[in-house]
Amino acid sequence: MLDTALFFTKALVAFNTSTGQSNLNLLDYVVEQLKPLGGRFRFTHSDDGSKANLLASFGPDNQAGIILSGHSDVVPAKAADWSSDPFQATVRNDRLYGRGTCDMKSFLGLCLSMAPEFATANLPFHLAFSYDEEIGCVGAPRMVDDLKNLPTRPRLCIVGEPTLMRTIIGHKGKTNILCRIIGRECHSSTHHLGVNAVEIAADIIHFLTQKQRNIRNGDTLDPGYDPPYTTLHTGWIHGGKAVNIVAQDCSFEFEIRDLPGSDTPALLDEINRYVAERIAEMQQIAPESGISLEIISKTPPLTGAEDSEAVRLAHHCTGNSSCEKVCFGTEAGLFCQAGIPTVVCGPGDIAQAHRPDEFISLDQLRQGREFLVRLGQWLQSQGRTST
Repeated sequence: MLDTALFFTKALVAFNTSTGQSNLNLLDYVVEQLKPLGGRFRFTHSDDGSKANLLASFGPDNQAGIILSGHSDVVPAKAADWSSDPFQATVRNDRLYGRGTCDMKSFLGLCLSMAPEFATANLPFHLAFSYDEEIGCVGAPRMVDDLKNLPTRPRLCIVGEPTLMRTIIGHKGKTNILCRIIGRECHSSTHHLGVNAVEIAADIIHFLTQKQRNIRNGDTLDPGYDPPYTTLHTGWIHGGKAVNIVAQDCSFEFEIRDLPGSDTPALLDEINRYVAERIAEMQQIAPESGISLEIISKTPPLTGAEDSEAVRLAHHCTGNSSCEKVCFGTEAGLFCQAGIPTVVCGPGDIAQAHRPDEFISLDQLRQGREFLVRLGQWLQSQGRTST
């Protein structure tokens, strides 16, 4: 049975669904595997039509089934940094190497390997495969919104992100913000006549760094997270042309990973007030200058209850009764907001994700397979109970 999961995982890894690439060929392959099982398929596309979410439903549509959710995209891989082709999954020393093996095409492969057993038993379940999760859960909101069009509301959801098969009931939210600065260009010898966009960006980033220090030393902490506070992080910056030209343009992107329940709107207001002050100073020299802040993506936190049915089911399927929290984001918060009890629980170690020579251990794949076997048995027991 593990061979089947490996086969599907290798097939999925071979589709380069890196950020910016289409995932439609991968979805065509998935539908080709699932169509003979009687799947009912719903697609929600990106605005340009190059990507899509897939919701594949099975079993009686008048029963509240479970959702197995995962994303089809991966972070980019630079082949020169890898020991083998990142898009040709290979087994070495009881590990499966390849981009997405850990995060999270192995879970999708496990779902495909178990689908025939679930479908043959006429169990109610949904496979929810989203696009562009890696850049802020861009695709999942459309799929979650489309759930209201199903004949029966799903009972619960399991997001198979890599957690070493631990049950995750909480994660931080995430907001990505793009800052664009327009200054005034001039020769660096007449610096006083221009507005240096790079220097303004540095000031704003310094302000964000100071806010991070204040938050880290503040009272709003949750020891369930590591680190136990909201974080601000600047990921990239680009601006300027040459050292002897006062930079007219500069852009950078920063993120806020906020604790559930933290006052993120107040933090954003504080950032906006600081930016407004800088704009006023800039425009005294160059009225045409300015700064814009654009929210690129926003992912809600997960705030699951320890006594929810989703948690009880995850504990049953893993044999582990602990509940934990993580700092990385998933689409779980979106399902939870839609009123569907949700946990994150899947094979693999997040420490192996987003890096060269990404891998998942074969033991984790075995544990993931056993989880789904127990899940199928639970679904069968629910059917017997209802009749």
